[in-house]
Order: sequence, then C-alpha cells, then structure tokens
Amino acid sequence: MENNFFATELSTAPFNEQQTLHTLKHFLPAQAPLKDFIHHNTLHAFQDMKFEDALVRASKIFGYSVYLTLDEYRAIYSSGRISNAILEKSITERHGMSAVEDWREKMLNKPYDTYNYPRIGALRSNWKRQYHIDLDSLIHPILFRILCCYLDQGISLWKFPVSEKGFLASLREMEQNGFSSFFKSERAARLLMEEDCGITDLLKIVVGDPGLFKQYLFDQQFAHPGWSGMVSVIEDSPESLVYPRQISLRELIFFELLMEVDALDNQFKENWLPLSRGLVRKQPDLFAAVEQTELDQVLAIWQQAFEWTYYDQVLAGLKQQKEKPESIKTTSFQAFFCLDDREGSFRRYVEQLDPDCQTYGTPGFFGVEFYFQPHQSSLYTKQCPAPSNPKHLIKEVGYFGRQEKDLHFFKPTNSLFRGWIISQTLGFWAGFRLFLNVFSPWFRMATTTSFSEIDKTSWLSIENIPSFSKEYGLQVGYTVEEMANRVESLLISIGLIDDFASMIYVIGHGSSSVNNTHYAAYDCGACSGKPGAVNARVFAFMANHWGVRELLTSRGILIPDQTQFVAALHDTTRDDIIFFSEELLSLANLIKHRKYWNIFSQALDLNAKERSRRFELINTKESARKVHRKVRARSVSLFETRPELNHATNAICIIGHRNLSKGLFLDRRLFMNSYDYSQDPEGKFLYPILNAAAPVCGGINLEYYFSRMDNEKLGAGSKLPHNVMGLFGVANGIDGDLRPGLPSQMIEVHDPVRLLMVVEHFPEVVLKVIQQTDKLFEWFANGWIHLVVINPHSKQQSRLVNGQFMEYHPCDQSLETISDIAPLLESGQENFPVYLIS
Repeated sequence: MENNFFATELSTAPFNEQQTLHTLKHFLPAQAPLKDFIHHNTLHAFQDMKFEDALVRASKIFGYSVYLTLDEYRAIYSSGRISNAILEKSITERHGMSAVEDWREKMLNKPYDTYNYPRIGALRSNWKRQYHIDLDSLIHPILFRILCCYLDQGISLWKFPVSEKGFLASLREMEQNGFSSFFKSERAARLLMEEDCGITDLLKIVVGDPGLFKQYLFDQQFAHPGWSGMVSVIEDSPESLVYPRQISLRELIFFELLMEVDALDNQFKENWLPLSRGLVRKQPDLFAAVEQTELDQVLAIWQQAFEWTYYDQVLAGLKQQKEKPESIKTTSFQAFFCLDDREGSFRRYVEQLDPDCQTYGTPGFFGVEFYFQPHQSSLYTKQCPAPSNPKHLIKEVGYFGRQEKDLHFFKPTNSLFRGWIISQTLGFWAGFRLFLNVFSPWFRMATTTSFSEIDKTSWLSIENIPSFSKEYGLQVGYTVEEMANRVESLLISIGLIDDFASMIYVIGHGSSSVNNTHYAAYDCGACSGKPGAVNARVFAFMANHWGVRELLTSRGILIPDQTQFVAALHDTTRDDIIFFSEELLSLANLIKHRKYWNIFSQALDLNAKERSRRFELINTKESARKVHRKVRARSVSLFETRPELNHATNAICIIGHRNLSKGLFLDRRLFMNSYDYSQDPEGKFLYPILNAAAPVCGGINLEYYFSRMDNEKLGAGSKLPHNVMGLFGVANGIDGDLRPGLPSQMIEVHDPVRLLMVVEHFPEVVLKVIQQTDKLFEWFANGWIHLVVINPHSKQQSRLVNGQFMEYHPCDQSLETISDIAPLLESGQENFPVYLIS
C-alpha cells in the first residue's frame, strides 16, 4: 500500500527495551492520583534545557501549544497590556537596536503559517493509511475499562476478580480460569499465557523493524498519555493509592500490544504484515534536533514582552514605594501564614485592621515533616512537600467527635432490592432536598471541607516518649531536641528571634468544595495537597513546649513565658477560620484572643469581598458581610464549577522582609516568604527556602502556564463532562483518556507568565546559594523561573542573565497611588496593574 513517510528496508539498529521504557517514563505526565494532586512543572522532562528551547522542542515533537496564538499577542499589545518600550527592549536584547523596526513589522503584521506538524503519532498513523484500521477506537475503550477496574479505589461495587498478584499475573489467571477471553482471536490469548513472551517479541509481530520499535511505543503510549502516566506514577509510588496495586508500564505496553495483535488478527485473519513492510520513506528520529523557525522567535519575543511588561511594574513599585521607618512600639500579635498567594490579601487586611500586628509567610507545613494517621484509620498521609521522606508519624488519638453518617452514601443503596426500596422511600426526600439546595445551598455529606481533616478536640501524639514503639518503620512523635531544631530553624528563617508578642498564631489553610474533583490542588501544596491544620497544631505544640523553650534559650532565642502559640486553619474557599486549643490560653491571652478574633473575622469579610469581583453571580458592591455570606453559600453549591479560582493569576514570589512589598497592591498575584538576610549572612537558611520555593511556587506557576496555553493536551479541558475514574483520575466520558492537567475553570482568568522570584540579599550570596545543586540552579539558569535580587543596602536590583547577575533598571514609569482599594475592587474583573498604596 502506498505511503510517503518511512523506509521499507529493515533497520539494523538495536532496540534497548529497558532504556526505551526509562525514556518513555521520563516524558510521560507525572501527575499523582487525585488525592495527592500536587502542582508541578508539566514539562519536567525538558527542564534541563533553556526554557525557550524546551518549548520549541516540546511543540515540534509532541504537538503542544506552548505560547498564546499570534493573534492573541497582537490583541494584547493593541489593548496596551504589552508595553511598546518593553517590546522594543525585548527585540534589542536579541537582535540589536538596528533590527527593531524590521522585527516590529514581523511581530505586528507579517502573516505566518501557524499550523504545527508534530512528530508524535506519525508512524502509528500508518495503520489507518496502510490497513484502513483505527486501532485506537478498537482498543482504547476496552483497555481503559480494564485498567480502571484493576486500579479502582472503591467507586466500583464489585472488586477486580484477581488483583493481589499484579496486573499481568491477574489477567493471566482470569484468562486461564474464566468462562470468556479478553481476546477474539486465538493467537493473542496464547501469547498472553506464554511467560517468556515479551514486548520485543510482540513488536516484531506488529512493527517488524527494530529501528522503529522505540518510536512506535512512544506513538502508542502518547495516544493516551494520561493513563500511561498514571500507571508510571503508581509503578514508582504504589503508596500514592490508598489501596495499592502492582502494575508497571511494561505490563501495560505488553497487554496493549497483545490487544493490537488481536484486533489485527480479528480484522485480517492473520493475513497482514508488520507495519514496517509497507513503508516507503524513512522518518526522522523522534528526538532528532529541532530547528527554531522565525515564528518561534516571534512568539518568544511576544511572551518575553508580555511577562516583563508586568514584571517591570512590580520592580518599579518595589523601588518607588516609601518604606515606613520602624517605630518603637508594642506588637499586638504575630501570625504565621503559608506563603500561598491566596493568603496575601488576607494578611493585607489583618495588617490594615491592626497596624500594630506582624505577619509572616512560610511554607504551610511550617517546617515539620511527618505522616499523619487519623483516628481509627489504618492509613496515613504525607503532610509535607512531596519530595520529602518523613521519618515521623503523628497519630490522632483521644477523639471525642461524632462521625456523621448519611443513608444515601453506602454501597447497599446500589444493590437491586435494597436500592429499589431506598429509592422509593429516602429517594423522594433526597430529590426534594436537592431541589431546595438549588436555592439555598448547605453543608452535607458530599461536601469536602478542610475543617473535617482533624477533630478540634482530639489529641495528637506529637512528643515521642519511650513507651512508643515504631509503626510502619516510623518514629511516633518527635523528641524534644528534634522539636527544638524545627522551631529554631523556622524562627531564624523568617527573622523572628526576639520581640515575641504574647500571642502568635500559626495559620494553616485548606479549602471546601462540593463538586471539585481536583480538591487536593486547592489545599496546601506544602502539605502534599492536604489541609495544614495538623501541621499548625504540631508546630504550636512544639513552640509551647517548656523543654523546647529551654533548649532555644540555651541557643540564644528567648521566648517569654507569657507568649503562647495558637494553631488555626483558614478555609480559603469559604473564608472562614477555626482556632485550636483555645482552652489552654492564659486568662490574659484569652481576653486578647477574643479581641483579635474580631480582627480576623472582619479581615475575612473584606477578603471574601475582594475575591468576589471575579465571581459572575455575586454583586461585589454590596457590604463585605453580605458578600461573605454569599461566598459561603457559593462554596457548597452543587452547581458551582468555580467555588474558588485557586492560584489563578499567580506571577510573583518575594523572599524577604514584609516591608519590601507592604506598600504595593499586587492583586493577589504574590507568594510571600518571610526572610531576614541579616540573620543569615552566608545564605544557610536561604538555601532550604529556595530549594522548596522553586519547585513548589515554580511548579504551581508552570502547571497554570501550560494548562492555560494548551488546555486540551496539557490541561484537563472543561470539568463539566469530567467522569471520575476509580477515585484516582478524571476523564471526559466513560472511555476517555485521563486528564492530568488543570480544568479550564481553574485557568480561564490566568495570565500565562512565568514566575518572577525576588530575593532580598546580596547577589553574590544568592548566586552561591542557587549553585549548590544542579537541580536548583537549572530552575533559574534555564529561565523556568526569573530571578531578581535586591541589594538590602543599596536597593539596587540585579537580574540573573545567562547564569550571572546584571543590574536591572525599571523603565521610567510613574505608578498610580491609591489610598482606598475598595472602589477599585468594585470596578471590574480584569487583572489590575500595580498600584502604590498610600
């Protein structure tokens, strides 16, 4: 059969199966199951390359859209959101002053062929051309259902008949002992039972030419990268599932190749030749060098100008704001928040309502890494950044709460007889409640709430005592010295080593939702996608412990006896807060706490009002208290697909003193990590901050970036048709591929710009710190995150360019000053420029 793509002669190139599988796993999506959905760099496989080179390569090989369209950039420029001065500066940096007019013409007016011809899938598409058979439509529906049944985490009424032996062994046992076969032809069933038959043997049957084996496997697996990526993640981390399953990418490929043999045998009665036999022209290697076109350069310049138009405003604001001189005053209270961008506006309102308070930002696991085991549960979850390997276990004991139950949510409701009886009785009441919920949403069993992670009255096994034995190979609780080390490290890193207030709040965060399958992405990424209540309670206990304070005193950190740490949890969807262990407060601090509780309450009202400007069905011009009530109702509405916009519009991360950005309105686009350079002259504490902030904040930023750029291939499309698969993933419909990225409802208001990280320290110290490991350095040196350092003495700004810091001078621009942001927030839904706050 005629074809114009590949050579007919057989290649003598050897096929390395192990190496191919390793490479394949490297490029497949690495998103974990839904319960551990944590933001990461979607193109992690290309991170060792320069950002722009990586984008071109990913686009040409895999067909990803990695930039906005040319028309979108031109429209943004016409609207004034890309500065003409920054555009010319971006062109000059690449092509020199003499080329500005020529490249302006190319960028603004020249037509280009924007169609992308990716390499992936080209080889395997010849089944359609050569044999006129669509293997995907014949195989994927069955393959996905088998995978989903095997990996199911409890959504199915019936368990997979055999699962404890591993995926392939289970299939073999079912094939041998079942009344029916997985296959329609005899050869595929026979090959399944031959344990010495491997992937290479099947590729010889299906493909023929060993030189095409690697490319064929890439084509095959990237026809459903979501399922393949999930299998790869589970293979490497079986604990990512509540009920672990033994499966490997090798087993998936082997079974899929068998299904291809079966489909071809069934169609052609074994009267068919391997794919390579009918090909007439050789295709370039999948990973051969990629040429950068003029269009690629145009899009890269547009993106750079788009990003630096905003960055320049931020850096100009940091330079122009007038820092208020430190006055001698008594601090009312201090509060630790997660560095999360959603906490920035809440902190701003707390500081506005009580100018005498101090707030600090730090990763929301508060420097205490552990696994957490809830009351009466045999399962435990990680409560720290995903790359960490905790050695400690915290158990919830002494639980006094009551477990709520709902008759609608148990398996017999789906059985034939009891299900019919319940539907005829409770079903009518459930339908009436659903009707009422349309007009008056309320909390119910289907609601996921961060406040339910841990009971307020429970006791935690935080301090290790000799009678505790290890469980699951983990130490139960911390020794006093271990607790002191963690408290000391956090306090020094944020610059709080003296002048302690009598009340210090440790505020974790989580979220509530009803119909949000990506709920873990809304919780604390620093806690592995879990609410931060447990971490807040653990740190507060440690900091209040008398033995810890004795050790800290010996190390030069004296915490006064009257100082008490109070744990809290902020629900970022409902804008509610809950405090823990209030009964342990002294009388004097309890009186203060009641006063401060009112400040937090007012701040939450104002924060909800600020957030509401993005919500279509809420009138932002109403009073803050009324708006807050509607935001709460919105959070539990069964029909609300956007209960919270999460990290949408994130763009900046500042690591430094709070005064560095306190005089700016940055529209909830800012991660804030407190850091005092004067306490860390050599960058000892800066390294762990950057080593955590780069993958956490950078990962959040890049997952939003790529999900916005290509919501179909790198995102998850609209959540409206999503179907939950086995409680571990989502797909469109019942037979679709798993969607590993973010749904459109999370990114539609997002401006896709890379993260700008601003560090307050001396450039030579920061450079030394980021060069300590290649993994950390490549985030900045390769341009996945932009890095600017502010000299704390001269205030000179320096930008990292080609691995070295160069002075940066913002364009001459006068930022508008506002004294009251309330009218601004009521003016529209679009992203605001940077304002100075008087």
